[in-house]
Amino acid sequence: MSGGAPGGTPATGEGGGARADTDTDIDTDTDIDTDIDTDVDPGTDADIDTGEPTWTEEEDDRTAETLAWLREKRKAHRRQKGRDLAVFLYSVVLIAAGYGSAYAVHFLQRARLGADYGGLGERVQDTLPALFTLLTAALALLAARDALWRGPVVVPAPSVGWLLAQPVRRAAVLRPWFRLSAGVAVVPALVVAVAAAVVLRVMDLAPLVTALLALLPAAVCLPLLAVAVGMAVEHRAGLARLVRRFTPLAVLVLMLLAGQVAGAAYGHRSAVLEQVELWSGPWGWAAQPVVSVTGGPAPAWPAAVALLVLLAAAGLVQGHRDAGRVPTTQLRRRAATAQTVSSVMYSVELRAAKLALMDATGTGGARRVRLPRPRSKYLVVVWRDLLSLLRAPARPAKALMWMVCATATAALGLQFGGPERVIGLVAALLLGYVGVGALAEPARLETDDVRRAAWSPFRFRTLMLQHAVVPTVLGALMALLAAVPFAVAGAPWALLLMPVCAVPFAAAAVFAACRGPVRTHLMATGVSTPMGDPGVILFLGWYAAGPLVSVGGLGIALHRVLGRAHLDAGAVADVTAVAAVLTAALLAFTTRSADRLVRH
Repeated sequence: MSGGAPGGTPATGEGGGARADTDTDIDTDTDIDTDIDTDVDPGTDADIDTGEPTWTEEEDDRTAETLAWLREKRKAHRRQKGRDLAVFLYSVVLIAAGYGSAYAVHFLQRARLGADYGGLGERVQDTLPALFTLLTAALALLAARDALWRGPVVVPAPSVGWLLAQPVRRAAVLRPWFRLSAGVAVVPALVVAVAAAVVLRVMDLAPLVTALLALLPAAVCLPLLAVAVGMAVEHRAGLARLVRRFTPLAVLVLMLLAGQVAGAAYGHRSAVLEQVELWSGPWGWAAQPVVSVTGGPAPAWPAAVALLVLLAAAGLVQGHRDAGRVPTTQLRRRAATAQTVSSVMYSVELRAAKLALMDATGTGGARRVRLPRPRSKYLVVVWRDLLSLLRAPARPAKALMWMVCATATAALGLQFGGPERVIGLVAALLLGYVGVGALAEPARLETDDVRRAAWSPFRFRTLMLQHAVVPTVLGALMALLAAVPFAVAGAPWALLLMPVCAVPFAAAAVFAACRGPVRTHLMATGVSTPMGDPGVILFLGWYAAGPLVSVGGLGIALHRVLGRAHLDAGAVADVTAVAAVLTAALLAFTTRSADRLVRH
């Protein structure tokens, strides 16, 4: 490796000096490589030939120069981005003040009347322990699920591909994103705390300042804990696997907590269970100051607040450490997923966003379940749909969960009259549509790429009609089970009405699967009205045509039937006739949409 000329004579001149400097650098690097490659015999040159290039912060740290150069280059972009954000916030504030202030004042007036004369304040006071636990647990689950595909540290794709490849400290690049996520998470929590304090004051449960101070620990610590949970899931692959595995159990716990909230609202409280919840973790620690100021049993709330602050501080410190250790592979994958989701959301391609999230979060391995093959070709589609649901049990479980929520909402809405009953009825029908629609995932997978239908011996329109069989049958069976509590309570008509509603829901779900590409051109029709361009309304009507037709038609029919003094066979026949007409119309539009989808 000598830099001399041929014959062993040392090189002179400008070229020789350059070679001499190179030799000196190589000799110095040899010592570094020898220290790094400790498994290689120092007496050989293998460490020089095979050692990969490396750098240390002491000899080649370019973090300050690189970040300063980026700030200079991004100055104009950040200035424009700040203007856009200011315009967006101004628009949101203007819309909220112009359109939302009247509704807010009306709500607060109704809340005051309800607190004074209807016992609403007492119900809120009774539900606070379970309600706070429910909201906090839901926040933790959302943070953990969000970290499966995004998380607190999401670096843009250009920064992942270029900036992290430079000789810069990873922590200096990644930790500012963690701090930004923590700060952004606290802002909406403070807004919610102010709104909750106003509601408590209106209901005469606590003075405004006292309520705001009681809500402050939860508004600051809970978002920071959620960010810390997300950072832990993002950094640790094993924890991410646990989140995927135990998400169904967590959803079941949330449903039980929702049932406890409903029971507490009607006077069925469990003092022992509430105390266990108040001391079982940060979800209860954050609730204790609020429970105390509203007159509830929480005498040791200062200790709970201290525990909450300590846990939030520890989680924040650990999350700040983990932020600089996220692998580059994870960052690349998350940046690509976030870019895909944001781009398709701008084009209102919600199905594409859902597929990207499913691919990023992982749906678990398919169960190896087998069913005997049918002998008739007309049962092949039904056989495939049943097999797909059995191999992915999360789908029928999700459908059952939404059906339970629909049943609870319907039971709650029937206890009221007037507009409250209508709202509860429409909400229950929407939840029922979502539950039945979860069973129509094989139809959506078929329409994601029509080339997949090459296996079928049927035309595409016939294939899509056959995909409606399984959601119809299973949805009707689930609705029949959901109607049993109503029948026991003295409403046997529910055993017929609720399964009937599942039939148009299945047709609407299959029709929505055949909707095709998003028609964004509907957003701008060029027609001027006093309310502006009606294109947005037309677009939303086209996009949600299936649930609008099915839920709207069934809602009108059920509202008229439930308004009668007595329900008889004629009332059930009327609803059945409406459901049959809706189903026939939706299936006719399904065949037409399927033909158009194939032509495109």
